[in-house]
Amino acid sequence: MMWGDGMGGGMGWMWIFWLLLILGTVVLIFVLVKAFTGNSGGGTRQGGSAPPPTGAGPRRSREILEERYARGEISTEEYRERLRTLDEGDR
Repeated sequence: MMWGDGMGGGMGWMWIFWLLLILGTVVLIFVLVKAFTGNSGGGTRQGGSAPPPTGAGPRRSREILEERYARGEISTEEYRERLRTLDEGDR
């Protein structure tokens, strides 16, 4: 009869199922750990909790303003007005 061929074919694919199940479980655990711990990388990466160096705030503000103006997000009048506001804040 075909007892050996029928079982062998079904069992041959079974290891793929278990491999994918274990891999999926590991990925799920990794995602859950990342979600619950957040991005607590110690503040060494960009966007971390470390404060910017002294004097970098106004410079970065001006860069952001220039980027928004270059992308067309703000008008020329609004750009000049905000630039004036930044200059007044530096004094």
